[in-house]
Amino acid sequence: MAILAECPWCHKKQSIRNRICSCGNGLVAAKRAKKVRYWVSYRLPGGKQRREPAGFSIEEARAAEGKRRAQKIENPGILEKVPADRMTFSELADWYLEQRTIKKLASFNRIKGILSNFNEIFGSRIVSSIKLQDLEEYQDKREEDGRAPATIDMEISIVKTMVTKAFDNDLVDGRTVKAFRRVKRKLRRGANARRRTITIAEYLKLVEVAAQHLKGILTVAYNTGMRTAEILGLRWSHIDREKWVIRLPAELPKEKKAKVIPINRHVKNILASLPRAIHHDAVFTYQNEPIGTLGGVKKSFITACEKAGILQGQDEPEGIIFHDIRRTVKTNMLSAGIDKVYRDMILGHSLRGMDIHYMSPSEDDLHRAMAKYTEWLDSQLDLQSVDHNVD
Repeated sequence: MAILAECPWCHKKQSIRNRICSCGNGLVAAKRAKKVRYWVSYRLPGGKQRREPAGFSIEEARAAEGKRRAQKIENPGILEKVPADRMTFSELADWYLEQRTIKKLASFNRIKGILSNFNEIFGSRIVSSIKLQDLEEYQDKREEDGRAPATIDMEISIVKTMVTKAFDNDLVDGRTVKAFRRVKRKLRRGANARRRTITIAEYLKLVEVAAQHLKGILTVAYNTGMRTAEILGLRWSHIDREKWVIRLPAELPKEKKAKVIPINRHVKNILASLPRAIHHDAVFTYQNEPIGTLGGVKKSFITACEKAGILQGQDEPEGIIFHDIRRTVKTNMLSAGIDKVYRDMILGHSLRGMDIHYMSPSEDDLHRAMAKYTEWLDSQLDLQSVDHNVD
């Protein structure tokens, strides 16, 4: 157990004996001016280290340290609990990131990064002391730093989720949750919704110039509407060759529900052309290894767009991104006359209203819908081929 002094300039927590911080600023005068915050550092019974703010005077810090020393001897279990009026934002963030359900999220690293951004501003603040005005000032600062309104809204939303979970677990009170629930979005709902679809001609150009490992991914995406993460997570064991469907387990789709996707002849041809590795079960690979991150596909997609002469990027007017393929498939299915229920089932969108209870399409129904879509898609590909030959 120890008392640490926090430098008011670089916020480094260090020995109270230090007269000068490693950032070059003097600590002696800052201590006299009550600008140095003191912290009590100790280990919990399980071995995890915890730091608590202990005021701006060494006397307060020593009193807090003495209290914790006594508790450690008399009742160590009480150290596990931090009262809501003493919990800092960084402590709450540490607790949240340790939750198993959060660690399993595909977006864990993004959540960790966002909480790190908040910690730079609010890390040493008591959570219950963060008010609506503080959050609005944070939004304005992020906007001044050049962050898009959608990005700022996502950051606030993630932190709001964390605080709500803490409230549900009795770690913070209703006053703390109030500020986060009242903060308003920067972006009007739906204002940044994309409308771009990828034409048949653009799709054919992309497939023609794409790297070999991307060709199959593009084909599967344009025929099924599968998400990038679903395609990269696809395993040979997910492919039912008897029924000719892809059976995605619940943990793979974004909606966390098992999904059945009928396989048409274009996807069949791709699967037949792919080598099957001995040491892993991944369907799509690069240099015989599974493509583990979305970044690899993104780079290859950007290169293919450049070669095909197609603008790329969501900030570019008329630019495309890989996810636009999913929107394109649903739009094309509409053009092909596929019923909404089948479109939603194949793409994994939730059914709404009473459809949830009364609509239960069979796999044969989905195959018929996919056959109808494939027939329409083939007709468009044939038309494009004719146009290309005429040109």
